[in-house]
Amino acid sequence: MSLDSYVTLGRSGLRVSPFTLGTMTFGEDHGWGCGPEESANILAAYLDRGGNSIDTANIYTNGHSEKIVGDYFAGRSALRDRVVIGTKFFGNLYENDPNGGGPGRKAIVQQLENSLRRLRTDYVDIYWLHNFDPATPVEETLRALDDMVRDGKVRYVGFSDVPAWATAEAATIARFRGWAPVVALQLEYSLLERTSEGELIPMAQALGMAVMPWGPLRSGFLSGKYSSASTGPVDTTRTHLVGVPGEADYKVIDALHAVAADAGADPAAVALAWVRGRPGVTSTLIGARRMDQFEANLRALDVTLTAAQRGVLDEVSTPALNFPAHNNATLAPMLQFAGARVDGRPSAPSPLLRAHSARY
Repeated sequence: MSLDSYVTLGRSGLRVSPFTLGTMTFGEDHGWGCGPEESANILAAYLDRGGNSIDTANIYTNGHSEKIVGDYFAGRSALRDRVVIGTKFFGNLYENDPNGGGPGRKAIVQQLENSLRRLRTDYVDIYWLHNFDPATPVEETLRALDDMVRDGKVRYVGFSDVPAWATAEAATIARFRGWAPVVALQLEYSLLERTSEGELIPMAQALGMAVMPWGPLRSGFLSGKYSSASTGPVDTTRTHLVGVPGEADYKVIDALHAVAADAGADPAAVALAWVRGRPGVTSTLIGARRMDQFEANLRALDVTLTAAQRGVLDEVSTPALNFPAHNNATLAPMLQFAGARVDGRPSAPSPLLRAHSARY
């Protein structure tokens, strides 16, 4: 696979690369990341390989990430319409301003205008709600976003880090009102974070939304730099922010190293290949603060895991999901199909059904 093996983003007409370039590392304003020159080099390398999907947010490096992306394309105006630029709103850049962030109309309008200014463009291709506010009426948020789509300042709408029930409610209201639909979800998803499989990913599949995972390497835990056999220093600048792997994490990390050795690939590439091949996943967010990290991530496009290798990783990383996930996965087929094989999946008859032959 290559970056120009484009995929359709959910129930929309938008096509994106299988890896989306995340730019949370663009700018050194948070004490880590890369400067404008290295950021531009990474961006150029991504585009040169056929990549067309770029993701940022208003709060990444306090707006510097958007500015770096905007400055790059401002000098290449003919290229702007050839790429898909997504940014996010919700984060507040102004201390003590109660309307500086969030999904209210006043907040959304000023956040978009400031993002367009920093990005030096007239529109964004995907505008993502970055988090969840239970107090703001969802109708207010959706109508404001629909107005922006009608004004031509936004092409598509996505949700990030919003509960499944709230996302489903928003998608249903938008469909009934004829407003701009929610076409994609961003959510944390990796071998070390699979709980989205409980409700978010099945909801996205049922409602025709693309899934764009972030954190596929779990803040570097799955990049290959950590293992239970290694006691040396780790090349990271974010330990104070993300911590270090725990005992349960190392069970998954060590299994990843074993599969990577068997596949003849880097652990990071295997971890990304696993995410890329999961049900519902459309385009995976990758980020880097150095060119060598970016190159390592792209090697995942050349990795094809066998069923056995996937099985090892699936089993060691199986999450404990919230109710009723286990009930629906095990009890429901038993009650519904009573031992019949349906859609290629077997079921077992209920012991209660077999307890007596009489039927009334």
